[in-house]
Amino acid sequence: MVDHVVNGDWREGDRIPPERELCQKLGVGRSSLREAMKALEILGMIEMRVGEGTFICQRSDFLSHPLLWAIAGSGVTEAEELIEARKLIEVELAGLASVRSTPDDLQRIGIHLDTMETAIESPGKFLEADIAFHIAIGQAGHNRILLNSLHLIRNLMQQWVRTSLGQHAFVAAEALVQHQVIFVSLAKRNPAKAREAMEVHLDAMAAHFRAAQRPFAAGASGNRTPAHGSELGPEVFPGGTDAQPPRFTNPPLTAS
Repeated sequence: MVDHVVNGDWREGDRIPPERELCQKLGVGRSSLREAMKALEILGMIEMRVGEGTFICQRSDFLSHPLLWAIAGSGVTEAEELIEARKLIEVELAGLASVRSTPDDLQRIGIHLDTMETAIESPGKFLEADIAFHIAIGQAGHNRILLNSLHLIRNLMQQWVRTSLGQHAFVAAEALVQHQVIFVSLAKRNPAKAREAMEVHLDAMAAHFRAAQRPFAAGASGNRTPAHGSELGPEVFPGGTDAQPPRFTNPPLTAS
């Protein structure tokens, strides 16, 4: 059954054959088939819907499950390994995307960047657009092995971004500017700048991620102070007011 999914016989969203047909096709009894189905459901490869049947899940979902289990309850060492892995994958994909991306690829990436800008005050939408931006760059790199590797850590990326954004209100504004620099580098077809911009962004977000992993120390007044020791007043957006972030527009695309 795994072979049918991996080889593409059953594609994402497909309804797989009913139990009786599968038993005949695979030459197994119903009890064995049901045990296999349970295992596939746990792996995230299939979804059983009451009254509808059994469907193949998105590839990105089931690719991410095993690694997510491996790291979900682990500590600092594994988090550092995730940071290393993400840099190796995404920095190279940014370089490839700057050379291989099509106009449609760049348009998709730009749409996600625009969504991030309009969702600067909506953490959930911003997170979704942020991840979509990185996945779109992976797709624009046109290397299926690296793209599958990116899908493998997708759920972990979501946790990373969510944790980093939760550090301070200005992190989203900082991330947006960094994404804009990445996009301009891609559009200018400059692989060196694209790799550099992606590395700068991932290093900055990794620093926020690490800070969020450290416990907060309680101050004398009962306020919480980040463990890295910086005394922070009310969280504000740089260049904005306490309540409003600064507004950004996508930078103009000029020739290299």
